[in-house]
Amino acid sequence: MKLWDKGISIDKKIEQFTVGNDREIDIHIAKYDVIASKAHAKMLHKIGILTTIELEQLLGGLQVLENEIKSGEFVIDAQFEDVHSKIEYDLTATLGDVGKKIHTARSRNDQVLVACHLYYKENLNIVREKTKALFDTLLEQAETYKDKVLPGYTHLQVAMPSSFGLWFSAYAELMIDDVFLLDAAIKTVDQNPLGSAAGYGSSFPIDREFTTQEMAFSTLKYNVVAAQMGRGKNERTISAALGSLANTMARFAMDICLYMSQNFGFVSFPDELTTGSSIMPHKKNPDVFELIRGKCNKIQALQSEMVLITNNLPSGYHRDYQLLKENMIAAFEEIKDILDIFNYSIQQVIVKDVDINSDLYKYLFTVDNINTLVMEGQTFREAYQKIGGQVQDGTYVPDMSKHHTHEGSIHNLCLDKIRNKFPE
Repeated sequence: MKLWDKGISIDKKIEQFTVGNDREIDIHIAKYDVIASKAHAKMLHKIGILTTIELEQLLGGLQVLENEIKSGEFVIDAQFEDVHSKIEYDLTATLGDVGKKIHTARSRNDQVLVACHLYYKENLNIVREKTKALFDTLLEQAETYKDKVLPGYTHLQVAMPSSFGLWFSAYAELMIDDVFLLDAAIKTVDQNPLGSAAGYGSSFPIDREFTTQEMAFSTLKYNVVAAQMGRGKNERTISAALGSLANTMARFAMDICLYMSQNFGFVSFPDELTTGSSIMPHKKNPDVFELIRGKCNKIQALQSEMVLITNNLPSGYHRDYQLLKENMIAAFEEIKDILDIFNYSIQQVIVKDVDINSDLYKYLFTVDNINTLVMEGQTFREAYQKIGGQVQDGTYVPDMSKHHTHEGSIHNLCLDKIRNKFPE
């Protein structure tokens, strides 16, 4: 069944190409199409197009479908083009002509658009909640290990003293920036596009404010052309937010892979969280974090895909938009899993003692030595040259006595301030 079927058969090869794998993808938005259809039916009743009995029949039929979706029994068979045609077919099969009325004053364009808005909104909030859980874990780890010294690096060269507390809380605070972007994406999709129809509205006296309230949208996307042009723009905004969060986790995962290696040896994990080698019995590979890194990098590429698909399309609907759903939905499912496994794994990290007196880390404190001389009255440049000379001639002795007092430094992590900074 096709919602646009006018009784003319279509070439099977063309049909297969244009439908693609929409049936499989649309399972993810089926629940939201039902939610939107319920709101639409109530609105049609409000403006007098549906009788009370017809509304009750449609709501009952939609509830049956919603229950099937929840239980996993709902299937989009090959005879259907997408979830929208499947739902209308089932309603018609059960209710007869009443089922045929559900599409009144709607287009498949605004039908898929509102379902995507609802899917994006709910899943962005789920990602936000999971991000907050990981954020809380990282701050707990920062508190636990705040006094454990960790060498700091620039250019992968030993640089200045750091700590595990500084490391954990750094990634926690970066996630706040990611949440700012998630919140912007949530605000973008929290606008009701239903009623825009094919992109130019309807001559029916529909009540769009009513459906906005029914579906718990914060506001309405008023201009019907703007509503349709949200396709692509929504996805670009969301993919930027997901990509930002993915970037934070990819970099964190890279640190972990690096710090687990024997050359660093700063952290480890229980054997059951690592994998071995088929020929090297000593190996404890950080496969989980390597996969997190790779999956997160894949998610970061999504924004480029969304931009390239939609970049130069004129106003109005275009079938190109169909290509947005698959990888957007896949990215949501992926990043939710990544957040869960990252949170689960990092709670089991084994933080090792670092021998700060090792010659490997001798030059961590050169800046502190310079600062001591400056506080004694020398200019910074004189102090810099003096300590530099000591490094060159082998007479340098590290000054490990300094206490870093300013906000956000190794001895003043401001964990409570970072915790309070997370947007509620």
